[in-house]
Amino acid sequence: MTTRPASPPPAPPRSWSTPLLLVGLLALVVASFATLQLELAAFLAPESLGTTLEFLSGFAPPDLAPAFLRKTLGAALETLSMSALGTLLAVVAGLLLALPASGRWGAPPRAAVRLLLNVLRSIPELVWAALLLVAAGLGPFAGTLALGAHTAGVLGRLFADALENAEPLPEAALRNNGAPALAAFFYATLPQTLPQMLSYTLYRWENNIRAAAVLGVVGAGGLGQMLKYHLSLFQMQSAATVVLAMLLLVALVDAASFALRRALTR
Repeated sequence: MTTRPASPPPAPPRSWSTPLLLVGLLALVVASFATLQLELAAFLAPESLGTTLEFLSGFAPPDLAPAFLRKTLGAALETLSMSALGTLLAVVAGLLLALPASGRWGAPPRAAVRLLLNVLRSIPELVWAALLLVAAGLGPFAGTLALGAHTAGVLGRLFADALENAEPLPEAALRNNGAPALAAFFYATLPQTLPQMLSYTLYRWENNIRAAAVLGVVGAGGLGQMLKYHLSLFQMQSAATVVLAMLLLVALVDAASFALRRALTR
């Protein structure tokens, strides 16, 4: 007796959400190019290229006087200190805010703290620095606080998401066996999320190096303040040295952060 082969299951209904989303994104891109009035022909004109080359030639050669190099080194260390201390403050504040933002204390605190985190990270570092310069005055202190405020909003959100996505069974098992809530968190949940949190922290430290170099433009100290000063006086060779110091500092921090991430993942 022969059996008839089972008929294949019916095809799932066609979803039009993805094609509609792609069409909407394409329409936004086309509308952006249509409304921005980009003058690419004027940008690539021979006169514009000649003016650009003449401007860039003023940066060569960089100022390599020993006294100026020592001053640049001090500003680079100040920028590095601002980024490191701002990131450290953000890690502490972000971890404290991540606990209620992950829903561990209920829904109302979660919504309130996540709203606070949205406010902190939605304000750019430059705006934070401009606001804090009024209270803290010119110098690296305002820049450090600005980096800490913005980065706390970013890390707090990332830490909260990591805690929410952690496996809850190990902590529940410890709690069921009589472990205190704090001990269960430190021995079960935090070890799961710690490598991810450290990776987020190192990545934000890289970003804060670049941000700290820019914050000096509004008077927050470091290499950015030196760059603004020399550019305002049209001292292009000195400005070139500061720009090279920024590039070198970012490259060194990127390499150190990459090595630390590799060591943590191993």
